Amino acid sequence: MRSLSIIGCGNVGKTLGRLWSQEKVFSIGDILNRSEESGSAAVRFIGAGRAVVGIAEMSPAEVFLISTPDEYIVESCSALAASGLLRTGDLVFHCSGALPSIDLISAKGAGACIGSVHPVKSFANPAVSAETFSGTFCGMEGDDQALGILRPAFEAVGGKIFAINPQFKTIYHAAAVMTCNYLTSLVEIGAQAYLKAGLDRETSMQVMEPIVRGTVENIFNSGTVGALTGPIARGDHSTVSKQLAALSDWNPRLGNLYRDLGATALELSRLQGTAPPDSLAALAKLLEQRD
Repeated sequence: MRSLSIIGCGNVGKTLGRLWSQEKVFSIGDILNRSEESGSAAVRFIGAGRAVVGIAEMSPAEVFLISTPDEYIVESCSALAASGLLRTGDLVFHCSGALPSIDLISAKGAGACIGSVHPVKSFANPAVSAETFSGTFCGMEGDDQALGILRPAFEAVGGKIFAINPQFKTIYHAAAVMTCNYLTSLVEIGAQAYLKAGLDRETSMQVMEPIVRGTVENIFNSGTVGALTGPIARGDHSTVSKQLAALSDWNPRLGNLYRDLGATALELSRLQGTAPPDSLAALAKLLEQRD
């Protein structure tokens, strides 16, 4: 069994550390956090390991997970590479969705193989995350040698692996931001629009809930093309024009957002093939205009 030490053992590190310890995938070594208190808490949660507060206190390990916040990953890796702990064939990896494995290049220079695995999951509560991790999709990229270790390690705790092109890792992460975080933003914009129309916030949320839930269900049952409804799906130039004018008059920024999202809806409507082509052409011209 390979040994695993964790640098920056927050919610992700604690979740994975506990799972790998329980399933006997890795033998947990050192847990390096900023304070002895947080490191000891991580050790207790994982049920294995030794808390340390500096790289100088760490022992060699065959695998190092750097699960610090993204802004400290490169710095932490450089410190690890300079420590003399790494040996040829050791593995260093991170779980950032935004950074590619090449950001661990200093470890590669010290003889280690490098990789990254991004579990597409919320880790707000590590106890819950550990219980519900099985079935989590995990985006992976890195050296072949690294992936040869990481793939079976994540699969052993229920991870579903897919490959990421590291050249477009930032766009990959932006996809999650847009479909998760910005969906929340769109719902908030919808609530503000309902408030403008005279609804209170509680009522606006009640009105939106069934259509938002229904839309999400339709997307994953029928795909984005099949799920599209509304005026652009129908080629309804009059309604789109009136809505665009009203939004632009109320808030020009939202008018431009309506145009940008409408342009994507227009692409889906073309693929549906039900709206008249001349209506879609007229809508395209309307949506190209800017305030």
